[in-house]
Amino acid sequence: MPRRDLPPPPPPAHLRAWLDETAVRADRARFLGELGRLSLGTGRLLLLWAVSAVFALGWSFVGMALMAFEEGTMVEAFVGAVFLVLGAGVLVPAGFWFVWGAKRDRRVRQLLCAWAESGRDPVSDARLRMPGRSLGWLLSSLALCALGLWVTFGSAGGARPGADTYGEVAYLMGLGMILWITGLLGAGKAAAHYRWALRAFRPRARPSVASEPAAVTAQVPAQERRSASKERPPLGSG
Repeated sequence: MPRRDLPPPPPPAHLRAWLDETAVRADRARFLGELGRLSLGTGRLLLLWAVSAVFALGWSFVGMALMAFEEGTMVEAFVGAVFLVLGAGVLVPAGFWFVWGAKRDRRVRQLLCAWAESGRDPVSDARLRMPGRSLGWLLSSLALCALGLWVTFGSAGGARPGADTYGEVAYLMGLGMILWITGLLGAGKAAAHYRWALRAFRPRARPSVASEPAAVTAQVPAQERRSASKERPPLGSG
């Protein structure tokens, strides 16, 4: 599969003090935008669906093997064994592909957190929240979840004895589960990213002007305040 190099991590805090602040801010915005596309881009969603399609293909071979085994003849058993080997040959690489993508997503998330914590830029941070992409991922994933649940429960509830075999029902239910799990992963990723972005790119609260005199007064030592009260002339004097 194609491999794309990830952006580098941010420089340490003691080195950022010696670098140009404008250049560091530009690098932060550029790398965060690239990492956001790698995390919630359209290509990433299509890649997730491609992995799901490979799993569905492998499960199709397994379903045909189950239906062949139900025939009970030697020829059908041999054909079922061939389909079973083909299914394993597709599902095993798809599993490695899925694990590789999960590790890459974890690394992208770590880089996102590191670059987000390296500084603040209210102008670019407002765009980096990507609510539109999160919403697109969420809606499409929920639609896929609904389709998967419909296929799963529809095949189980609509099965008729004598008309539908156990292999056909198992194949349709497994296909529906693959769709449902894929949609659930996409929806969970979209919701988690949006929640993280709201927390990571939240503007820092500035201290109010009204609270500054109180803070300054609180810093005055108690002994000085008592000595100042003793130096005041009593009421009615003079």
